[in-house]
Amino acid sequence: MALATYIVGQTPFPEFSAVLMLDDLQIVYYDSVRWKAVYRTRSDSKYYDEEQSDAGVVFQDMYNDMKTRDFYVKKHLNHTDAVHVHQRLTGCELLNDDKPGPLHFWEAFDGQRMQEFTYDLEKNDIQMKKPWIIPWDQVEQLHIKFLYENVYHPICIKVLRRYLNMEKNNVMRKVKPRVRLMKKTLPDSQGLRISCLATGFYPRHINLTLFRDDQPVDDDQITGGEILPNGDGTYQMRKSLVISTEELRERHKYNCTMKHLNLDNKLDITFVSDVAESDPGSLSLSVVISVLMLMCVAVLIITALIIWRKKRRAAGRVSEMSQCKYFPTPCKYTI
Repeated sequence: MALATYIVGQTPFPEFSAVLMLDDLQIVYYDSVRWKAVYRTRSDSKYYDEEQSDAGVVFQDMYNDMKTRDFYVKKHLNHTDAVHVHQRLTGCELLNDDKPGPLHFWEAFDGQRMQEFTYDLEKNDIQMKKPWIIPWDQVEQLHIKFLYENVYHPICIKVLRRYLNMEKNNVMRKVKPRVRLMKKTLPDSQGLRISCLATGFYPRHINLTLFRDDQPVDDDQITGGEILPNGDGTYQMRKSLVISTEELRERHKYNCTMKHLNLDNKLDITFVSDVAESDPGSLSLSVVISVLMLMCVAVLIITALIIWRKKRRAAGRVSEMSQCKYFPTPCKYTI
């Protein structure tokens, strides 16, 4: 997939930039400052000139097309001369039998989706899902079909196969997630926050769900849920739910269920709420009772040791006195 960004207006960023991804691995960066492909992973030097040429053809065509379209989009939407962002996401895929799949295309302006279509190679046909704001005439449609059949799609499949072969151990690896269920008492008796964290997994596709009494919790009650990158190339996801003090008294059962490509079965972690979890007063009382019980046990043990030592010393003195009568001279002992 190639994500291209064209910016109108004064910003510290390049006017045009593009990132080429193999699944979720960044392999090439390109911008209008250098007009040159910069590789983020290891590259094969024997293809360097060819790849620079392909990048120039594809990305410069994207730049010219997005620059031209920006004029019509601003005019059509009555946008001012402020900063505007025009983005395009396009890419191809390989099917399980290594057969080239379709080429997908999405376009947006200031976050609003403007166009979406799929190019079918076998039919040499564009299947429009969301049309462009200005309809294509027949000449333009033929030109786009020719461009995708002879330029975009062949280059995309060639680069995909090449980098998949180079990076297959990286992009096809599977790493199991580590899952933790964390609890945090909120201040001022506001309840309890439980968080389900899955981290260290790859690929990034994961399904993390919170249940209350075997029913999915509504999304508007859950915070988090974004897939975030870790520094080692894996990913993490966290979902949190705040449980009020009143709800804790009802003792619901909460489940954190996770499904990942690298797990044969779903992983399920259960938590049963308790009002003591969120009530500092009851928690402090239980701690005090526990401490008092421990102190009582310690006092009993110390008392028993003192009595045992006194009895042992007394038994020793009696034994010493009984033995003195057998000696020819008086013996001394201490009372």
